[in-house]
Amino acid sequence: MDAAEARELVEALAFTATSLDPSPHQNITDGCIRVPGSVHKSGGHQTLITPLSRAYDILRRRNPAAVVVELRAALAPELTRKRALKARAAKIVATQRTGVLPLPLTPGSEAPLRRVARTGLYDTARYKSPSEARMAVLNHFSACGWSLQNVENELAGQFPGLAALYGSPERQARLLPHEWSKAQAFTSTQAPLKQLPRKHGEKNALINNTSHTLTTGGEGTLSTAGVHQLVNDLENVLYAVLDHRLQAKGRQGLSLRLLIRGLLGYMRAKETDILDVGCRTLAAAMGKHHVTIARLLPVLVSASDGILTKIADARHKAADVYLIQLPDPYKQLARELTWRKGKIHAIRPVFRALSDATALVYEAIERGRHSPATADLVRATGISRNTCSAALAEMEALGMIQRQGRTWTTTTANLHLLAARLGVLDDYLEHISRNRQERAAWHAYLDRFRETLINEPDLYDAEIEGYWLPPDDHLGLWHVAA
Repeated sequence: MDAAEARELVEALAFTATSLDPSPHQNITDGCIRVPGSVHKSGGHQTLITPLSRAYDILRRRNPAAVVVELRAALAPELTRKRALKARAAKIVATQRTGVLPLPLTPGSEAPLRRVARTGLYDTARYKSPSEARMAVLNHFSACGWSLQNVENELAGQFPGLAALYGSPERQARLLPHEWSKAQAFTSTQAPLKQLPRKHGEKNALINNTSHTLTTGGEGTLSTAGVHQLVNDLENVLYAVLDHRLQAKGRQGLSLRLLIRGLLGYMRAKETDILDVGCRTLAAAMGKHHVTIARLLPVLVSASDGILTKIADARHKAADVYLIQLPDPYKQLARELTWRKGKIHAIRPVFRALSDATALVYEAIERGRHSPATADLVRATGISRNTCSAALAEMEALGMIQRQGRTWTTTTANLHLLAARLGVLDDYLEHISRNRQERAAWHAYLDRFRETLINEPDLYDAEIEGYWLPPDDHLGLWHVAA
């Protein structure tokens, strides 16, 4: 193994083990490994927990090539994360050399609890003691799907403030497992509300997929079941017609295809065919800039052939309003096709570290009517074979998909945890926090021009005489009628 490969592996291992010192393997010529008994930087002494005979056997025999391949496969998310960080650092250095510096993050763009975990500073008006601040941070990490190992790994990494809230390493080692158990118990009890049982004799269109759409509340108003049926029909039209039409737009077509998927996802979540979702909300769902979304929406309206229609412009705090409907030419086609399994997504957080093309390829495997081969994916997605093959290889290395003969299937990998290992959940939460801050600033700006109501006492005061008396020297000019 050459030095570059060894350095890449040990840097990936450093994301998973807090006590690992990667420096001996980062230097080509020199390096020093701490031996058992050495003082550790986090406190205490380094202890050999492996039997001495086994440790000597490990050092005496080198690993075969197959073990290194398995190690690279297990560390695939960390390797991808490290390459992304290096590319970002290289981009910052390049911009500094050209004199074009990137804009710094705004102070409110970071999530408050993440800031507490990073700095160790908390609001004393909200948390009376470091214990309460620690529990708030741990509850946040537990709700985000973290594990105890993830928290311990980041205490010496990006969140040293959380370790500082414990005071000492001994106190941290004693309290952290107990407090993490309490955080998991608390977040597990916050279960979503259960659906109310159906009333006896109540009609529901979900009993039969071929039933007609039920309407309630007047003509043109869709019921909840009607909205879900409409989204299913629109998905059939999307896969059969609209995707192939947007493929002709090249790279922009990839973003347009994911944007219409995001709109359909919000339509199903809000259970309405009239959407007033802002560009910043769509940008957070797609991992793009809100200016890009504002540029793509008019293009999608013109290319959707009546599926997406803008019915109202943005005004004050309200966003643009769009109507999503099924045009008459596509109704027969939508009814003849079978609905697909699963949910439709825009960009899940894990694909922020990958690409738009990879998201479409994964969707084609996940929602396919049968396990597709590579040629089937190229035809279904409209992506070039080289790009499709690269996306398949990357997802296979990350354990998201697996090959069964000539076909591809998805695995049981948790995409949320994989996104955390790739380091993109922090970017996603930072994007949401930045949107909230910008939206609050815009609302504060609008409130400056809000019309204030004028009350009657402000115009007339009953204590002040409102009539005018002429001066004394002009009394002769007045005449009294007889």
